[in-house]
Amino acid sequence: MEKPELARHALASYDRLLQLDPGLRPRPGQRLMAEQVAQTFSLADLGQSAAAPTLPGVKPARAVAVIQAGTGVGKSLAYCAPALAMALERNTRLLISTATVALQEQLVHKDLPALAAQSEQPFRFALAKGRGRYVCKLKLERQLSRLGGARTSDGGAEEDSHEDDWFLEGQPTPQGPSDDLAVLSALQAELASGRWGGDLDTLSQAPDGRVWQSVAVQASSCAARHCPVYHQCSYFQQRKELVGAQVIVVNHDLLLSTLGSRTLPELDNCLLVIDEAHHLPAVALEQFASRMDLSRLGWIERLAQRALRTGAALGLDELAAVPGHAAALRSAMQELARLVVLEFGAELGGAPHSQGAQASLGGRQTAVAALGAAATGFAPERVARLGAGLTPPALLEPLNALLRSAGAFIDLLRLLAKALRAEMRDQPQQSRQLATQYAQLGSLTPRLEAAHETARLLLQQPTEGTEPVAKWFGWQSAGADAALMAHASPTLPGSTLRQHLWGSVRAAVLTSATLSSAGRFDYFLRESGLDQDPDVCALEVPSPFDFSRQGRIVLASTHADPKDAGAFNAELVRSLLQDLADVRHGALVLFTSRLQMRLACEALPPTLRERVLVQSERPRQRLLRLHAERVAAGQPSIIFGMQSFGEGLDLAGQLCEDLFITKLPFAPPDDPVGQARAEWLRAAGRDPFQELVLPAAAIRLAQWVGRAIRTEDDQAQVYCYDRRLHQSRFGQQMLAGLPPFERVLRPLPPAPAPH
Repeated sequence: MEKPELARHALASYDRLLQLDPGLRPRPGQRLMAEQVAQTFSLADLGQSAAAPTLPGVKPARAVAVIQAGTGVGKSLAYCAPALAMALERNTRLLISTATVALQEQLVHKDLPALAAQSEQPFRFALAKGRGRYVCKLKLERQLSRLGGARTSDGGAEEDSHEDDWFLEGQPTPQGPSDDLAVLSALQAELASGRWGGDLDTLSQAPDGRVWQSVAVQASSCAARHCPVYHQCSYFQQRKELVGAQVIVVNHDLLLSTLGSRTLPELDNCLLVIDEAHHLPAVALEQFASRMDLSRLGWIERLAQRALRTGAALGLDELAAVPGHAAALRSAMQELARLVVLEFGAELGGAPHSQGAQASLGGRQTAVAALGAAATGFAPERVARLGAGLTPPALLEPLNALLRSAGAFIDLLRLLAKALRAEMRDQPQQSRQLATQYAQLGSLTPRLEAAHETARLLLQQPTEGTEPVAKWFGWQSAGADAALMAHASPTLPGSTLRQHLWGSVRAAVLTSATLSSAGRFDYFLRESGLDQDPDVCALEVPSPFDFSRQGRIVLASTHADPKDAGAFNAELVRSLLQDLADVRHGALVLFTSRLQMRLACEALPPTLRERVLVQSERPRQRLLRLHAERVAAGQPSIIFGMQSFGEGLDLAGQLCEDLFITKLPFAPPDDPVGQARAEWLRAAGRDPFQELVLPAAAIRLAQWVGRAIRTEDDQAQVYCYDRRLHQSRFGQQMLAGLPPFERVLRPLPPAPAPH
């Protein structure tokens, strides 16, 4: 089928669905979006098909559409119907990536089943989750044996411990071994009875995060098809479902973390939809950042001992080099810690030491002591950032030594892992014991790989014209424990996405209700790495709602400058309490700081306090359910929430007739990555506020305001207490990007009486 015919066929599928389902109403904006989706996906050449150019120097055609679809457009149907028809016609698959579990559940449990019921051609769909959402039956067995003081089924004493799990650092410590044993025994009983299939998300009550991670499937310790319980593995049962599915729903983390692994469909041979696309840049920065612990180094000896023992059993002479690499690695990390303390001790909160005393620092204990290990309690992380991404010359030698020794160690472990897999294949009667050894090695390997990657990034010195790597050291005390961490991260998400994602993608649609800032897509295109892509088009599809009739925005003025937090918060609380007294049904108050929310809670009179539901005082779903029950019973109900409640909440009708925004949601670049980026922009003569802070705040504000009107029948009013929204130039820009509500300017209240 020719490309124009492909687009017409896909759009016809959308039109047919509207005719068949009486519950669907034609929406001009939705059809416009469906038309763009069909057009985009028809233009791309996929895989090695005959339609793809094969002439030397001729690249396959790509097509990427960035579509902002306002609230009420019905974007999931606008992309699902034509994209599915296109995928079936082209004999390829549709991959849909979201940022939130709520949208995944909507797609898998509502939208796709409804589409399947009306589709002329049968299709299958599946939800793909990462390994960490599934239990590993062997790890569960080993943990139960360890906690119960028994020997493992392979006859050996269990070595695994929570200390092996590098990804657990910073999580709360469980109550104790007996509590862990009870929780894990209950999980095993549920598995054995068949009442539970091993998926964390299907448990009525999830265990403590640390307990769950001790038994979750982990890529580095998973022997896959060589595992003795491979055919009963919950994770690989899910993977089998994906093989026959024409539509696969994932999240952004899984999409980026599995690039190049063949876990998901090849991106040059499938159709990709990225919904909630405004989250993609932040996820990319998190995904490609790295860190290593310079304090707790006992894992190096444990990993070396396990590798030596296993290598000897397999007759691998090459493993004799492991102790040398392990010793060199530990020495390099200790030296790096010593030099970091010497260079940045004051910034990290430690008392300055004399050069002579510092020169004697060697191991973990002395380096940590130099930063004040005697401190007790929990303290926020203290950070020493490397300005301009420049690593001090004194740190280069230990970093290079660390990189060499870690790299050589990794090479030997890969050789060992390959030999173990071959032995599992050739000696099935020993597969359980071999799988245990494989898992024990794999539980520590991520620490080694993280150290190698962090050192590699720290060694990257900035060059003219390119953005630097964000680098910093962090010191945090948590009770009796303390850690000195080294961090490195890409600075620009766009560059990272260009490097790792977009080079593989042929056909993609990125969509969200908020992709533009003050009417322009420049910020999102830059953040997502699509600003210089000639194959990208952008489209704004307006909401079908009559905002000027359905809502109004009350622009309040204050005596206090919002930058004067103390005076502003006091005035804000007084005004807010007066307005909350008028709430008749459901309301949502969005705060920009926990201090603001606490001050408002403390000032509530008893009659108002009983109407208020505060985020974190109850689980999110229980809080929302109670809110809905109160409103349904005719009682006023007010939710106090932070930023996470400003997005994704669907409070239609009376559930949110009043929305209160306490302050413009500016998030200054005060984290190490944001600071590094702002520094780089200033050095280039550019303005971080205009390029980073303002566009991000404008998008966040649009998300918050979007909680007010959810259907064509809603009526709501939005209050904003930040006078900058209507009095400042940048505020006017932000206001122009909001729905065209009726605007009401509220005059200044009487000045507060002097104390």
